[in-house]
Parts: sequence; C-alpha cells; structure tokens
Amino acid sequence: MAVFSLFRIIHIIAGFLALIIFWIPMVTKKGGKIHNRVGWIYVYSMSIVAASAFYMGVYRVFFDTNADNERISFSWFLIFISILSGASAWYGIRVLRFKTRKQPHRSIPDLLVSTLLVVSGLGIGIYGFTIGSPLITYFPLLGLFLGGIQLTYWIRRPVKKMHWYFEHFGGMIACCISTVTAFTVFGAPKLLNIQSSNLLLWLLPTAILVPVLIGFKIYYEKKFDINKNRQG
Repeated sequence: MAVFSLFRIIHIIAGFLALIIFWIPMVTKKGGKIHNRVGWIYVYSMSIVAASAFYMGVYRVFFDTNADNERISFSWFLIFISILSGASAWYGIRVLRFKTRKQPHRSIPDLLVSTLLVVSGLGIGIYGFTIGSPLITYFPLLGLFLGGIQLTYWIRRPVKKMHWYFEHFGGMIACCISTVTAFTVFGAPKLLNIQSSNLLLWLLPTAILVPVLIGFKIYYEKKFDINKNRQG
C-alpha cells in the first residue's frame, strides 16, 4: 500500500498541475514559446497522470483484496480515463511528428494506441452496462468516437491543408476532456464535500469542450482559408 499511496500523491500533484495549466496553450500563440513550453509541461504532467491512474486502477481491480464492488467499478473507469488521456496526448504529439506525410501512416505503435482506445471504450462500456452504471456505460463511447477518428486519420492519405494542425488540437482537447472529467468525478466531490452522482455533471466537461473544439476548428479553417481538396 505504500507504493499505492506514493502513486496517488504523484497522481494528485500532476493532475492538479495539468488542470491549472491546460488552458494556457489553448489561448496563447500557436507555435510560440509559451505555447510550446507550457504544452510540453502539460503533456509530461498528463503522462504521469495516465501512468499513475493506470497503475492504481489495475491494482484495485486485480490485487486489492479489500476493494468492494464500488471501488472496483470506479477503478475500471479510472483505467479507461488513463487510456483516454494517454492515447489522446500521444496522438496530439505524433501528428506533429508526421505532419509532412503524403501517404497513409502505417506505424504500428500509433495504430495500436488508437486501437487500444477503441477496444477499451467498447469493453469498459459493456462492463458499465452489465453493472448498471450510466457513467461507465456512456462515457467510454467517447473512446470509440475519438479512437475511430484517430485510426481514420492514420490510415488515409492526408488531403486537407494543415491537417496536422487540426488533429493536434483535437488530440489535446480530448486530453483536456479527460483531465477535467477526472477532476469532476473524483476530485471535486471530495474537495466540495458533495455527492457526484449526476450523469449530466460527469458529462459536462465533454459538453463544454467539444463545442470549443468545433469553434476553434471553424475559426482556424477560415483563418487559414482551408481548401479541403488540397494538402499544404
């Protein structure tokens, strides 16, 4: 349990750091010094959050003999959140590395990460349905949706001007969704001494940040005068 407690402390510290700074790269000049530096801090923080969350979730499910059904179910949700945040951050960074590609992308690690997001979303969603948990049933559908988008982007030849720009932004927004959702589900109820039992409250970060993503996409498509039939 000492190792578990250490991971929990690290998870909380990294999570709060990510929660505080995630908006800075969104509002600062894209590609600028502040955007890049704070963006990398956010990515490193979320990598720690994802790894520690995955460890704690797996420990509770498979090795904690004192864990009750409620803890186990939320541990499965924690595992999914860790996969969602990790896969989204990975995708957001990798699209930048391969922004000059002209052909379909066949890198096994990238395809596996996106596939894992789809499979975990499907599997944990089914698990949530079997135990009658609306949160664990419906929220993982986001993994199916985002993982499908990622796989589609990788296996197709890019045709849109600055395609990597929009995919990077989408990956980081998805990572932000997992950050804020985890805080809403796990952190806020403890800090505010409230019961986090409302499905609408759990889905609020997605409901807010998805329109933000759509708005930014529309704004930058107009700004860059995107021609969908040409690659730039």
